[in-house]
Amino acid sequence: MKNILIGLFFAALWASASVATKFGIRSADPLILANVRFVIAGGLMLGFAYLIQKDKNPLPKGREWLQLFIFAFFNTTLYLSAFVISMREVAAGIGSLSTATGPLFVIIISTVWLQRRLQWYEPIGVVLGLSGAALATWPLLQNSYASVRGLSILMGGIVAVSAASVYYSKVKWQLPNLLINGWQVTLGGLMLLPFTIYFADWQHAHWDLQFWASVGWLVIPVSVISLQLWFYLLRQDAVKASLWLFLCPIFGFTYSSLLLNEPLSWHTFAGTALVIAGLYVAQRDKFS
Repeated sequence: MKNILIGLFFAALWASASVATKFGIRSADPLILANVRFVIAGGLMLGFAYLIQKDKNPLPKGREWLQLFIFAFFNTTLYLSAFVISMREVAAGIGSLSTATGPLFVIIISTVWLQRRLQWYEPIGVVLGLSGAALATWPLLQNSYASVRGLSILMGGIVAVSAASVYYSKVKWQLPNLLINGWQVTLGGLMLLPFTIYFADWQHAHWDLQFWASVGWLVIPVSVISLQLWFYLLRQDAVKASLWLFLCPIFGFTYSSLLLNEPLSWHTFAGTALVIAGLYVAQRDKFS
């Protein structure tokens, strides 16, 4: 029962990122929101690691810096900035659904990049999952709750974070998880900063309560609490932990409907069911 409650709490928090982002970009440019989030989240994690747990956490050295920069570029600079920018033109529910499709892209990228042997059921799962995402998205395109450009940016971000996952699995990390996350968020923010300074709309940014509430939610419940819950679930059972990701689209569409009045239709439910089925089929080796 304890693990069930933790799993539900994790899925509920993780799925809230899209809605929180939607509120934040009402007050400021998406790049500003992203960079402020990265600075605060990275500062908190590194501050905790080096000021409170200073005896346990060494500084990265040598090749570890290059590995962190590469991981940060794909996982934070490209993915999270693309995600935030796309939320201008994509419904929050689709944002939550898209994150669930990450494992499908990991299968494709690892097959091409690592020359991994493709299992017969994996293409079936990929087709099912991506068809479900298309089905859920189609009516939103018709009703102006999503645009082709926004969806392209969002999917580009999903490809980037999937590539980051494959790269992460290749590296033999010696650093603790807290340092990897702290440094990759900080370095990713630093690489994004020049683009934010030059391209962001600073003139119309409002540093109001809505902006800081969005940043606070994205940093504490999403980036800190939900990740700690995720690490706990992984330590208990990595296979069962991945099942909780299947609930994220359900929570995401619920939040987007209740808080942002985004429409729900049979396309939404059928598409989400197909995505979940595709994820299960594509990863059936884990669950067997």
